[in-house]
Amino acid sequence: MNHDHDHEDPHHHGHEHSHAPDPVSPEDAGSRALEEAMRSSFFIVKLAMGLMVVVFLGSGFFTVGAQEKAVILRFGKPVGEGQKALLTAGLHWAFPYPIDEVVHIPIVEQQRLLSNVGWFFTTPEQELSENDQTPGPSLNPALDGYVITADHNIIHSRATLYYHIDDPLHYVFDFASPSNSVQNALNNALVTTAGKYNVDDILLRSKLGFQDAVQQRVTELAEQENLGIVVDSCLVESIPPRQLTDIFNQVTTARENRDKALNDAKSYQNRVLSESDAQAVTITNLASSDRDNYVKSLKAEAKRFNDLLPQFQKYPGLFAQQQVVAAMGQALTNVQDTWFFHQPADGKTTELRLMLNRLPPQPKTGGSGGE
Repeated sequence: MNHDHDHEDPHHHGHEHSHAPDPVSPEDAGSRALEEAMRSSFFIVKLAMGLMVVVFLGSGFFTVGAQEKAVILRFGKPVGEGQKALLTAGLHWAFPYPIDEVVHIPIVEQQRLLSNVGWFFTTPEQELSENDQTPGPSLNPALDGYVITADHNIIHSRATLYYHIDDPLHYVFDFASPSNSVQNALNNALVTTAGKYNVDDILLRSKLGFQDAVQQRVTELAEQENLGIVVDSCLVESIPPRQLTDIFNQVTTARENRDKALNDAKSYQNRVLSESDAQAVTITNLASSDRDNYVKSLKAEAKRFNDLLPQFQKYPGLFAQQQVVAAMGQALTNVQDTWFFHQPADGKTTELRLMLNRLPPQPKTGGSGGE
C-alpha cells in the first residue's frame, strides 16, 4: 500500500504544479467559429428586421391635399365616426396596407362623367381623332346605343356630367362603387327625359330645354339616392341615326323653308297691320278733330242765336228785315245788279220785266246815214 502511495504522489504533485494547458481539438475551433458566425448573423438579422420595421412604419405617412379629404379604413372599416373620420389637408399617418387603407376623396376638384347609353359604338381612338367610322346599312342594337323619343323616333344622344363631391362620407361608404351610382343616375336621366320630348324638339326646336331637363333629372336622382354630389352642369349632344342623315337633312331643309315662308307671311302681316293701325289712328284723330270743331261751331251758333233771341222777341219785324238784308248781302255779293221788291199790302204779285242789253250801243257809220 505504501509503495502504491509513494508512486502516485509524485505524479500527482507534478500535474498540479506544472499547469500545462489541455490540447485544443479541431472540433472545438469549428464550434467557436460557427458560434461567432451565428452571433454576427443574428445581429445582422436583428438590424435588418429593425430597419424593416422602421421602413414599414415610415411608409404609413401620407399627405392630404388642399382640395381633397381622406379616410383611413382599418380592416375595411373607417377610423372615427361622422366628420371625425375625414382627414383634412396636411401630413398624416396610418398603418401600412393591409392593416389600413387610405381613401383620398377630391372635394373641390370638378369630376367629369360621360353617359354610356344612347350613343353609337365608337373606339377611343375614333373619339380622340373625332373620326367616326362609316355606319353600316342599319343600326346594330348589340353595339350601337340609342334613345327613343316621345313620338317613337330613334336618335343618338349622350350626356357629359360635371359635378363635385359635397358629402364624402355618403359618397364613399354608402355605395360599393360611387362612380357607377352616378353613372346610372346620368343614364337614367338621359333615357327617361328623351321619352318625354319629340324628336324635333331634341334636335332642333328645344335643344337647350332638353339639356336643362336632363340636368334637372340628374339632380333629382342624386338628391333622392343621397349620392353626396352636387351637379355643376350637364351638356347633351344629340344627332339623328347616321343611316338616316340625308333624310333628316331633307326634312330639316323643308322645315326651314316652311319656317321662312311663315316668317315672311308674319312679317307681311305685321307690316300691313302696322300700316292699318297707323291709318286707323290718323282717321280717328281727324274724325275726333272734326267732331270737336263741329261741336265748337254748333256751340258758337247756339250762343249767337241765344244772343239774338231778345232782339227778335222785342222787334220781330225789324229783326226779320235786318236778317234778310244781311242774308241777301251775303248771297248777292258778286251780283252786278240788285233789285228789291216790296210786297204790297193787298198781297197781289207784282211782275217786273226788264229788257236789258249789257253791250253798249254801237255808233252808226257815216255811209249808212247818207243813205
